[in-house]
Amino acid sequence: MLASNYRYFSDHNFENKIIAEMKKQQGAIKMAKNEEEVKNSPFGFGEPNTAYAKYFAGNSYLNPLANKANCSISNVSFEPGCINHWHKHTVPQTLVCVAGEGWVQEEGKPAHKMTPGDVYVVAPNTKHWHGAAKDSWFAHLSIMADTNKAKSTWLEPVDEDCYNNLK
Repeated sequence: MLASNYRYFSDHNFENKIIAEMKKQQGAIKMAKNEEEVKNSPFGFGEPNTAYAKYFAGNSYLNPLANKANCSISNVSFEPGCINHWHKHTVPQTLVCVAGEGWVQEEGKPAHKMTPGDVYVVAPNTKHWHGAAKDSWFAHLSIMADTNKAKSTWLEPVDEDCYNNLK
């Protein structure tokens, strides 16, 4: 009797649970596009960006590439839906999309969609934000010269309704 109960459990409930979990995982994989491209970027994926996490909605990863010779270059990776708060820098910031899909927006201007190869230069002291599209991973190089003069000022979070309405 015990063996037949085990067989019934194994044949039906257990297999159904496995199939349901596999379907769930497949759905999650489809929703998070460009993950493989971002994680396998030639610029490296980086470590969790814990030092700046309080200025981000979602999870980001930071891989510093150069911080010498008065220049900072980092690969910043964003999980789907992750964006940083409004902020500004005292020096220009150049963003180069290396993988995935994301957004950058300056205050008072429409958001600009970024895809691999896009370059966006933010002028000094310009309030802006950047991050991933809702359904895509995103990675960009952040390049700033004159780092001994550079200062970042972090401001309020981006309005969720504005972000959620981007297309």
